Amino acid sequence: MSTVETLDIKLQGKEFRVACRPQEKDDLLAVAAFLDWKMGEIARQSKSSGERLAVMTALNLAHELISLKEPAGAIDAEELKRRIDVMEARLDVALAPQEEMF
Repeated sequence: MSTVETLDIKLQGKEFRVACRPQEKDDLLAVAAFLDWKMGEIARQSKSSGERLAVMTALNLAHELISLKEPAGAIDAEELKRRIDVMEARLDVALAPQEEMF
């Protein structure tokens, strides 16, 4: 059974006490620093603070996470094959004169 410690983190000047396992302390501190930075960025852009800032930051981070999980552009196999066929046809036309040389 792993022990749990409390850790004080600061977000936008407010202190929060959170529980964490000792082996997760460094990761939690890094995440808290990133979150504080992200909240600061959004606060400057939106002039928001408090709960509204927290919700806006959560929504932005959730959007970024979902965007990373979704494929940037699902590959359409039929479209890919069509494009390859077009390239092959162009290559055949471009290389035809060279084949006559040999």
